[in-house]
Amino acid sequence: MGGKKNQIHVVPNEDGTWANKKPNAKRASSLHQTQAEAIDSARGQAKREGNTEVIIHGRDGKIRNPNTYKRKDDPRKTKG
Repeated sequence: MGGKKNQIHVVPNEDGTWANKKPNAKRASSLHQTQAEAIDSARGQAKREGNTEVIIHGRDGKIRNPNTYKRKDDPRKTKG
């Protein structure tokens, strides 16, 4: 199964807001007033879509923290 991971980038906008954006997308998936709101939204979207990596950028644009999420109903997920 595996396959290629989807990605959602949490990136700053020039106006101080934060956007969730997929690679090669012309527009953001969603816009948020704070980075924390954008991260929460991106994580929720990643969990719904499954096999999706959330890549968080800092205000300087550098990657801070990547995380991969699988859907809750993913049979590959182990309990622990």
